[in-house]
Amino acid sequence: MPSQTSIDAFRPFQTDLDPDRALALVQEATAGADDGELFLERRRSEVISFDDGRVKTASYDAAEGFGLRAVRGETAGYAHSTTISEESLRRAVATARLAVGDGGGTMAPGPRATNVKLYSDDDPMLQATFPAKIDVLRDIDAFARDLDPRVVQVSATLAASHQEVVILRPEGTLVTDIRPMARLNVSVIVEQNGRRESGTAGAGGRSGLIGLIARDHWEGAVREALRIATVNLDAEAAPAGMMDVVLGPGWPGILLHEAVGHGLEGDFNRKGTSAFAGLMGQQVAARGVTVLDDGTIPDRRGSITVDDEGTPSAKNVLIDDGVLVGFMQDRQNARLMGVAPTGNGRRESFAHIPMPRMTNTYMLAGNADPAAMVADLKDGIYAVGFGGGQVDITNGKFVFSCTEAYRVKNGKVGAPVKGATLIGDGATALKQIRAIGNDLQLDPGIGNCGKAGQWVPVGVGQPSLMIGGLTVGGAQT
Repeated sequence: MPSQTSIDAFRPFQTDLDPDRALALVQEATAGADDGELFLERRRSEVISFDDGRVKTASYDAAEGFGLRAVRGETAGYAHSTTISEESLRRAVATARLAVGDGGGTMAPGPRATNVKLYSDDDPMLQATFPAKIDVLRDIDAFARDLDPRVVQVSATLAASHQEVVILRPEGTLVTDIRPMARLNVSVIVEQNGRRESGTAGAGGRSGLIGLIARDHWEGAVREALRIATVNLDAEAAPAGMMDVVLGPGWPGILLHEAVGHGLEGDFNRKGTSAFAGLMGQQVAARGVTVLDDGTIPDRRGSITVDDEGTPSAKNVLIDDGVLVGFMQDRQNARLMGVAPTGNGRRESFAHIPMPRMTNTYMLAGNADPAAMVADLKDGIYAVGFGGGQVDITNGKFVFSCTEAYRVKNGKVGAPVKGATLIGDGATALKQIRAIGNDLQLDPGIGNCGKAGQWVPVGVGQPSLMIGGLTVGGAQT
C-alpha cells in the first residue's frame, strides 16, 4: 500500500540500513539543494521461453540497491549501489553533493499523499509452480501445431516480476509501492510453398499469471498469432506513394506514443528540442483530437500508483480538442518550467536517474463508424498492426513498419500487403486526422518504451483513425 505516514514503512530494508541514519544522510546530501531523494528497490523477475518443442531459456534474477539524488537547478548529482548499507550510502552522499556545490537552493515541497492502490501486492511468480508453467508452454506449442499443419515453429514466453520500492525524502516523507508485472507472448511461424511468415500475439499487465495461463486465454493468443501469420502468407508487395490511411484501434496507438508522446515530455520542451516546444495553447491537431497520458488505470502495464519520485500518478490531458494543453513532467522539469509535477517521473531501476516518461498514452474515441471510415477510402491502406519504428523527437518525423495491413480501393478491403511502412511527422499527421472512430481500445499489455538508454513498461491505445496524405513506403512503385 502506498504510504507517506510513517518511517515504519522502511521496514523491508531495516536489516541493511537504519531508517533514522538513512534520513540523516539524505538530509546531508541535499542540504542547500532544490530537491532530492533516496530510492530503494528490491526486484525479482523470472522469464521462461519455450521454443520449437523445448525449454530455450529459464532465468530467475534477484536484485536490490539504492539510488541517491541531489538536484540543484538543472544539475543532478546521482550515485547508486547494489549494497544497501550506511557505509555505501555515506559514500554516495559525497558524489550526490557535487551537484549542490555551495548550495543556496530552496527545497521543493514533497509530493502529496495518496492511499490509492491500482494493483495487487501479490507476487505473480508464486501463483504457479515452475513445472506448471512449463506444462502451459508445452500445451501452447502442441495446440498451435494441431491447429494448422503449416505451423513449423512455435515460441512462447512467460515473464513475471515483483518490485518493491521505498522513496525517502529529506523532509522525512516516505513513500512505498509494490508493483507486480506479468506477460505472455506467443509467436508462430507458418510455411506454405516454400514461403514462411510469422505472427505474434500476447498480453500482460500489473496482475497475476493466473489469467494469462488460463487455457481460454492462451488459446485465443495462439489463434491470433496464427491468424496474423496465415494472413501474411497471402500478402502482396505493398504499394508506395502518398495515400490516405486508416489505422485500426488499440496497438496502432504505438504510432501516437512514438511520434507524438515523446514530443510532449517536459524535458524535451524545456530544452526546446521538441517539435511541440513553444506551442502551448495552440492548435496542434485536428478538432476532436484529445490525447491523454493516464497512469491511474487499474492493473494496466503502464500504470503506477506513484511514480519513481513519489508523486501519485494522474490522468493528464495533453491535447484537448486539438489544442496543446499540457506536458508530462517529473519534479525537476516541472520546477524549472514553473508547473506542477504530473506523476511521470520514472526510472528503469535504482541504477538510473528519473526523467519524464509516459505511462498509458491514448487518444479518446470520436463518433465515426470504423467500417464507414474504411468504406470512405478510395485508394489507401488499412493498417491493423505495427512492428518497429524510428522517430526523431526534434521534428517528429517517423517511420513505422506494418505487421498487418491491407490495400483498400473504392472502399473495398483487398489483399493483405507486406513490407508497408508509414512515413510522416507527428505534428502534421495530427492535423491530417479526418475521422476518429467510436471504438477506443487499449493495447493488450506488452509494450516497453526506451529513452536515453532506459526501458520502462508502458501502455498505448486509440480508436480507429483516418489520416490523410501519409507517405507509404513499399515494394511497388
